[in-house]
Amino acid sequence: MPVTPVTDASFEQEVLRSELPVLVDFQADWCQPCKQLSPIVEEVANELEGKLKVVSVDVDRCPNIAAAFRIQSVPTLFVVHQGQVVTGQPGVVPKEAILEMVRPLLPADAAEVKPDELAQLIAAKRAVPVDIRDAGSYGRYRIPTAVNVPKDELSGRASELAPTDGRLRVLYGRSTEEAKEAADSLRELGVETAFLDGGFLHWEADGHDVERPD
Repeated sequence: MPVTPVTDASFEQEVLRSELPVLVDFQADWCQPCKQLSPIVEEVANELEGKLKVVSVDVDRCPNIAAAFRIQSVPTLFVVHQGQVVTGQPGVVPKEAILEMVRPLLPADAAEVKPDELAQLIAAKRAVPVDIRDAGSYGRYRIPTAVNVPKDELSGRASELAPTDGRLRVLYGRSTEEAKEAADSLRELGVETAFLDGGFLHWEADGHDVERPD
């Protein structure tokens, strides 16, 4: 079962002693927003199974845990790693925001490329950035030397991304998840690509060059 209900008795073993990072979903049976968040949490649990443990805590049945975490409203999410609280977020949180909460604690994907790494690969002419955003976004600003293959065209243009020149194709979009999903879909077609961690915004925030039309 991807989401494990825990109690006051099992919390220490399941959460504080877990070798994996843990996403803790504090909720209650009577809470309607909790019912909205639950399927999002389950989706994250299924997607990151083996990398992230996901547990739920009913605040009515587990008053000691709720008091320890100073829960003032439900739903509330906490991320716990190596017995320590890393971050927390109250309310109905979108999937991408949850992924951003846990991503720094997850083992790196073999196909993941950090912005600094991509900059070095581009400088050494060992990588080609592939912008999977729409043509309008690509036209306004992009990573230097990037080519544009919008994500809805990837399957039909997969052959263009095969590294026949020995240079790695590194996909990037608005977010890590967007590019990772695109890279996974291409891998299923037999085309090995990598993806940029943090997307274009992370690249720009880290101070790397951005190409804009004259």
